[in-house]
Amino acid sequence: MSGLSPARVRLALLALALGGFGIGTTEFVAMGLIENLARDLLPGLYADRPTEAIAQAGWLITAYALGVVVGAPTIAALSARFPRKQLLLWLLAAFTLATVLSAVLPTFELVLVARFVAGLPHGAYFGIATLVAASLMGEGKRGRGVALVLSGLTIANVIGVPLITLLGQNAGWRVAYLVVASIFALTFVAVALAVPFQAGDRTATLRRELTAFTRPQVWLALLTGAVGFGGFFAVYSYVGPVITKVTMQGDGFIPIALVVIGLGMTVGNLAGGRAADHNVMGTIFVCFGLFAISLAGFALFAQTTVGLLVSLFVVGGAASALSPAVQSRLMDVAGDSQTLAAAANHAALNIGNSLGAYLGGVTIAAGLGYLSPTWVGLALCVPGVALALASVWLQRRRPLTSNSI
Repeated sequence: MSGLSPARVRLALLALALGGFGIGTTEFVAMGLIENLARDLLPGLYADRPTEAIAQAGWLITAYALGVVVGAPTIAALSARFPRKQLLLWLLAAFTLATVLSAVLPTFELVLVARFVAGLPHGAYFGIATLVAASLMGEGKRGRGVALVLSGLTIANVIGVPLITLLGQNAGWRVAYLVVASIFALTFVAVALAVPFQAGDRTATLRRELTAFTRPQVWLALLTGAVGFGGFFAVYSYVGPVITKVTMQGDGFIPIALVVIGLGMTVGNLAGGRAADHNVMGTIFVCFGLFAISLAGFALFAQTTVGLLVSLFVVGGAASALSPAVQSRLMDVAGDSQTLAAAANHAALNIGNSLGAYLGGVTIAAGLGYLSPTWVGLALCVPGVALALASVWLQRRRPLTSNSI
């Protein structure tokens, strides 16, 4: 985007990344507090059958993810014509309200609904924010622009999630979610002040946006992301119980492990963005290979503190590097439906979130142990690689045409 000073561009990118920080915090803080949520919202079940209560509390993670799946394509398709900055502000207002409701509603069922509602603006925010960031960065730096927005989400896992997890353990999970709501309120102000006006796509129509779903390459990219992140969330959703029941560390060690995951995610996201600018599909294949190795390491060595931390770092890094690569791939294959495709990526990733949390909970509830979700993640790597291979094969038969942001 011409006419903006480098300092103004940096401030705009920082404001967009702050939104990612809030989203990462609201999405991931449940992982570290899942036992607290189960104990408070399902007290009878937790007293009698704590394993089942923890598995059921995983539904809160699934509900948020399903909200993303529903909201991302719906909001993006209906709003592609609207000015991007104004739309971002409406989405941030919705985040703030839904997160406050998550904190104050009294029962498990109502909090479940609130988490679903909180997930609705997630994909649309990231989809629109990454398009704005790519435009601000300019040609040849698209992957880095996407990664900068997503860096807010990964940095949340280094700073926000561990600190708010610690707060939730001491002051209660409801206080933790109120702090998250304040992050969204701050982001609203930052975006209002720092992000320049960007018109929407005035030629966009609902019908044109939905044509993205007629492209086989779009489906292959979406499914690749969903399967890859399904494996990640199968592990991440239940990392708290693994730490306390397998590694035999106390609750106070959970924030430390979350910092390690977040560091891995931050490094992986930035590396994946740079790699995607050079070779998108090559980055996807490398990520799946590293991911499979790290999951195997987690399953074999999580009983030891060092093994746990090293494998969690690599798990987070490999999974996060996949995200900007899949996002860039969608921009390549979506044609004119850029807004919908960018948002649909986050719907796909949260299908993986929902699938991973659900399947991991099923294996735990079946009595297979807290490490059993790791084997779910490994199993999901196989179709992930197969889908990426299918995309390469199809591209050789039907070369892609170039398109712009």
